[in-house]
Order: sequence, then structure tokens, then C-alpha cells
Amino acid sequence: MSFSFRANPPHSIERGLFVLNQHRDIYSSPTLADVFPSVLSAAGLPDERNELNLPPAPRTVVLLIDGLGHELLQRNCSSAPFLSGQPTTRIKAGFPTTTATSLASLCTGVPTGRHGITGYQSYIPEIGGILNWLQSTVRGHDGEHQLTSTTPIQASTPRTVFVRAVAAGVSCTVVMPAHFRDSGFSRLLLNGADFIGTHAYGDLLAETVDASTRADRTLTYCYISELDTVGHNHGPESLGWRTQLQLIDQFVKQLAHTLPRSVRLFVTADHGMIDARRGRAIDIDAESVLTGSVRAISGEPRCRHLHTVKPAEVAARWTDFLAHDGQVLTRADAIDRGLFGAHLSATAAERIGDVLVIANGATTLMRTKHEPNHSRFPGQHGGLTSNDQNLWIPGGRTFPDDDL
Repeated sequence: MSFSFRANPPHSIERGLFVLNQHRDIYSSPTLADVFPSVLSAAGLPDERNELNLPPAPRTVVLLIDGLGHELLQRNCSSAPFLSGQPTTRIKAGFPTTTATSLASLCTGVPTGRHGITGYQSYIPEIGGILNWLQSTVRGHDGEHQLTSTTPIQASTPRTVFVRAVAAGVSCTVVMPAHFRDSGFSRLLLNGADFIGTHAYGDLLAETVDASTRADRTLTYCYISELDTVGHNHGPESLGWRTQLQLIDQFVKQLAHTLPRSVRLFVTADHGMIDARRGRAIDIDAESVLTGSVRAISGEPRCRHLHTVKPAEVAARWTDFLAHDGQVLTRADAIDRGLFGAHLSATAAERIGDVLVIANGATTLMRTKHEPNHSRFPGQHGGLTSNDQNLWIPGGRTFPDDDL
């Protein structure tokens, strides 16, 4: 089983990084939001859509490797001979290409415009500030504080795929590092599944195998975060990054060997990554021409949401400043071009910036004063380049025995 990947002419190019210039093409072929619904359809749930055309399979493990986009995997196949040796389908992340948004698309089965997690950070009108989804912190005029309850946000978030699956009689388990158990983000997106916390690759493998066989129909979701962490701190394709990829490749090979043949294994990612040291680094906090008339800035260095009462004026100034290093869109333009999917909830629309700025090539839009830690990372993602956007998934079958 395979899908053809329709290549698009590049909008611009810098060091081999292409920007997709037809934004609706993001959703013209399968994306991360289609993975779990396809798996559930293959498990016999008639109301789920099977965009991946998967054959029937009552038990499935989905392993997500944070940060391992398709382009990175292909360029580093010597560090991942098992993973790169599998026939794969290229899928897309959705937009923006960041962990919070991608995992929301995966776990709800709908694009950004419906689940409303519009970036690494989003302006949330109902709580009056910028929410960092992964850290559950809110930044407002009175400083930064911890979000104590996700109830206001949960009310506007679609049901998770796990809630839907359990209601249909599928046993759902999430297997991931134990420190994610009580995070607000986990409570929001893993609702409905049993959570099993792990401490190393050894118990991640053992618990995954156990969970996948505990019932006649099972969905087991596993998550590996270390590659993304190393990539952010040391850069993708650094020695540390390649070494981590080698360890993960060995883990996946062992997992595929250990799982019973009755269990299908899928491996995918949530986004790719670019090396910011190869491109132009713009410090928003140091450029008054970029901050004038802007009341708040959300998103991340590859995709910024600008909140302003003067969108036309702000968009014009940013366009002149960036030239070919970024795409500047008003909220209406971004929605019209289909960046967030064909359907948009009122809640999601409110969280999109009045102006959206998407970095081209390896450009980054840093904030050294307000985001000092994030600004020092050489590894970044969030944009529309193929290195940010393109993902992969084995072509709808179990790994063959002769590859083990």
C-alpha cells in the first residue's frame, strides 16, 4: 500500500529547504490527523474514516518519534538502517508543524482548525493571555503563572480518539515517560486511555507489548521524546542527534521483533526540524519596526502569530522587513488558503493571530528578551518547508520477518 506524493514547485529555496506554495496541498493527501481514525476503522469502528486505506487489524501499536521528519530520516539512513529500510508512505504534519499542534491532530483525529491548538503558544481569550500548551503556563500583562485548570479549554476541545475507541469496546493504552502523566496537556489529549508511565526504553518496550495484547481489540500509543530534545539543544544531524537516532532505531527493531504477529506496528513523527544556524536569525525584541502596534506575540520562532488592532499596517511593515525570508498573511488570508484545514471552529479562529508570519528556508523569528531559552536552540520547527512538514509512516503492514 502506498500513496503518491505530489511534489509542488518551490515558493523559495534556501540551502535545499523548499516551501510548499499551495497551502491546501497540506490536506489534499493524508496527514497526522488521519492516522488514528484509519487505525480505528481498521479495527472495525464504522464511524471512523480510513484515509490510509488500512486493511483490517484488531490490534495496533502507534509509536511516535518526536522530531524525526521524513527528510531527516532519508538523509540519515545510515544511522537508522531498520527504519529507513521499511517501505513508507509520506504523510504531512498539518500546520503549524509543532509538537502541541501535531499531537492534538493525532489524538483528536482532526486538523488544527477544529481542535484549536494553534501553535506552541496560543493566545486564549477566555483566560486572557498566551498559553504555552506543553508547559501549561500563561503569560499575561501581570507576568507568567501556572495554569491550574484545563476546564475552560477542555470544553472547546473535540473528544479524543481514545474516548471514541473505548466507547466502541477498544482497549486504549498510552505508554510514555512517567513525568508526562499529570501534565495539563496530557489530561487534555490523552483523556480516555489508560496511562502507563515508563522510565527507560526497556520498560517502554515491555509495557507496550503487554498493553497491545491485553484485549481482543487494542490501540496502544507510545511516544519517544529524546530525539527532539537533542535536536533542539545540539541541532538536527549533530553527532548527539545521530547517536540518539541509532538508539531509537535499535529500539524499534527490537519492538517489531518482540510484538506478536497479531499486532500491527506503525511508526511516525510529529514534525521535522531545521538547523537555525544555516539561516537568518531575526530578533523580534530588538526591532521596534516589528513590535509597533503589536499587543501580543504567540507561536514560536518558525511561525509567529501577531495580535494587533492594526493588521494591515503591521503586515505591511513585516513584509518589507522580511523580504524573501518569510510569508506574511492576515488571519483571513491564512484561513482562506486552508492552512488550518477546511473547517474552522469559532474558538480556533479566535486563537489565530491577526497577522501570521511563517519563516522561509532556515529563517527564525526569535525573541531573546521574552523567550531566552527557546531563542538559543539551534534546532527549530513550525514552518511549511519540507523539512518541517513531511512525515512518514510504514506502508500499512507489519514489519517483515526478514528485516528483524
